[in-house]
Amino acid sequence: MGFFVMISGVSMGLMLLCVSGFWVLPTEGAGRGSFLRNSSSSRPSSVNVGALFTYDSFIGRAAKPAFMAAIEDVNADQNILRATNLNIVFHDSNCSGFVGTMGALQVMENKVVAAIGPQSSGIGHLISHVANELHVPLLSFAATDPTLSSLQYPYFLRTTQNDYFQMNAVADFVSYCRWREVVAIFVDDEYGRNGISVLGDALAKKRAKISYKAAFRPGADNSSISDLLVSVNLMESRVFVVHVNPDSGLNVFSVAKSLGMMESGYVWIATDWLLTALDSVEPLDPKTMDLLQGVVAFRHYTPESNEKRRFKARWKHLRSKESSGGDDGSFNSYAMYAYDTVWLVARALDVFFTRGNTVTFSSDPNLNKTNGTKIKFSALSVFNEGERFLQVIHEMNYTGLTGQIQFDPEKNRINPAYDVVNINSRGPHRVGYWSNHTGFSVESPETFYSKPPNTSAEHQRLNEIIWPGGVTKKTPRGWVFPDNGEPLKIGVPNRVSYQNYASKDDNQRGVKGYCIDIFEAAVQLLPYPVPRTYILYGDGKRNPSYDNLVNEVAANNFDVAVGDITIVTNRTKFVDFTQPFMESGLVVVAPVKGAKSSPWSFLKPFTVEMWAVTGLLFLFVGAIIWILEHRFNEEFRGPPRRQIITVFWGEHGEHFREVCATHMVVCSSDHQLKLHSQSHFDPHRSTANISDRRNGQSNNKQRTNWSPGRYLCIQVSGQ
Repeated sequence: MGFFVMISGVSMGLMLLCVSGFWVLPTEGAGRGSFLRNSSSSRPSSVNVGALFTYDSFIGRAAKPAFMAAIEDVNADQNILRATNLNIVFHDSNCSGFVGTMGALQVMENKVVAAIGPQSSGIGHLISHVANELHVPLLSFAATDPTLSSLQYPYFLRTTQNDYFQMNAVADFVSYCRWREVVAIFVDDEYGRNGISVLGDALAKKRAKISYKAAFRPGADNSSISDLLVSVNLMESRVFVVHVNPDSGLNVFSVAKSLGMMESGYVWIATDWLLTALDSVEPLDPKTMDLLQGVVAFRHYTPESNEKRRFKARWKHLRSKESSGGDDGSFNSYAMYAYDTVWLVARALDVFFTRGNTVTFSSDPNLNKTNGTKIKFSALSVFNEGERFLQVIHEMNYTGLTGQIQFDPEKNRINPAYDVVNINSRGPHRVGYWSNHTGFSVESPETFYSKPPNTSAEHQRLNEIIWPGGVTKKTPRGWVFPDNGEPLKIGVPNRVSYQNYASKDDNQRGVKGYCIDIFEAAVQLLPYPVPRTYILYGDGKRNPSYDNLVNEVAANNFDVAVGDITIVTNRTKFVDFTQPFMESGLVVVAPVKGAKSSPWSFLKPFTVEMWAVTGLLFLFVGAIIWILEHRFNEEFRGPPRRQIITVFWGEHGEHFREVCATHMVVCSSDHQLKLHSQSHFDPHRSTANISDRRNGQSNNKQRTNWSPGRYLCIQVSGQ
């Protein structure tokens, strides 16, 4: 077949941490410093590939057949690595972090040129320091801890999706459903802690938060999980985000079911671990589906392709070879990531050798200082071309089973996307997709990559979701009043007068009155219980100050004040009032007289004295006009009757003078109208001169018999 299998095991102390690693190393000849090379090429004749993972785990059972299939396909393809074969060396970490770390160091002794793994994020942190020291590129197909992409680990490269994007997808879902607080339930290791930390940052951007972080140790039993869930069930939030390992995560829902926490009103959101576990089991257990009904989960999105369909068709055959024909399940998204990772290393090695690079190692002076110990760290060598090979891997761009394999400057896979899956009685059902390009949609993410990014709220869409308890029409509110919270402190004025509104009583509440009855009726309309305690305010000897009562509410000494409290401007500056539920009772009493109509009604606004003063002023003004005009104006001469008429008419004209402007200009589109006032007038003969200028022509007209008054000149001029 062109490759060989080596299995090694190590018996050491057990740490409850599942580890998976994958190592690439060239086959050595008799001497440790010489490689077997093809006679017609500078390439080595074979390169060993080591696999370090836990056999008995959801990810391990899917990864092993995928590794075997990838090695077989790479060696069968003459266009990849040409005459160089890949050989595989398996190592079972036995779900132990310590055993996995020691096994990785043993493989490192064979002058590794690349490492694929580990499966565990915790071991990823440890091995990353070794990779930095030995300049060995470290590729992980399953470690999703966001902090592994930090600048602290330059040789770490993730071939799966970063949990940074998954936590942003969860935060977007919380915002999509208009929730503001969640409870995070997670395993207390690097994978759980760092993922939830990123979730908190993502929720803060959506103006939401994690109200409580409920952590349990790896491998916790059902009793510990039960105690944890009982404590979170007493809290306000009913939205739970579960971020645990796939091998033990179902225990959380089993305990939650027994505590009645899978009923209507609860919301459960699971990260990709849940679908990893469910996809690995065929057929699905109906009891498990009943247990998980209403849960919303995320799964790594892998686009449909012919290669993916052919690989899934091969899966039954691949599993039958590994399990002696007994089990054809265990397929999940990590099987495809493992398969693509082997091909990524093979393609990168082909490019690396094509560019004329060779594989050389040198001793690490820092490790030579440990020769006095029984552990021979000096056997570990530095990969001289490791940085160059890492750069080749980072520049790779091709399409695999999981989609386009290309890395951004932060060493993450481009175009991260997830399936949004709702679990009902029939099994997992996809209700939409999430990508960092468009957010939520019911169409596959690749259909939007050619369009500009658009994550606006109005474009977010998911299909109908069945919530716990079978609720479909209405999104759960996501919160209740906490059972472990303090009851509302309600201040009630201890009145001496008007006790029918609110006063002290010997009943269970301790208070009574109309205002108390209104408040209790409003509380009964709420769909959730409201624990409350009534506290009397005042000594009962005199009515308390309502301003002071409002100040007590503003100072948080009372949560609510109930009573006949008047809404005034100063109080609204400190507290919020409900809508008024009764009138104040203040009215204005005035006698009502029958109204009679009369033609002299216009005289009523002024008194008799006022009308007398007005008349005298009218005569006084008329006399002044006669004195001023009598010497110059002939109209103010003659018989006394005529002079009296002229005086009254002249005074009326004076009112007209006050109303009219002394110089008014009216503009239109083709001419200008000007009115000029004269200081003298003839009440019996007035003349208006009109001058019209249009298109350079002048047309003057005179009209007589102007009404007695002022002498006006109207001039119209074109513009």
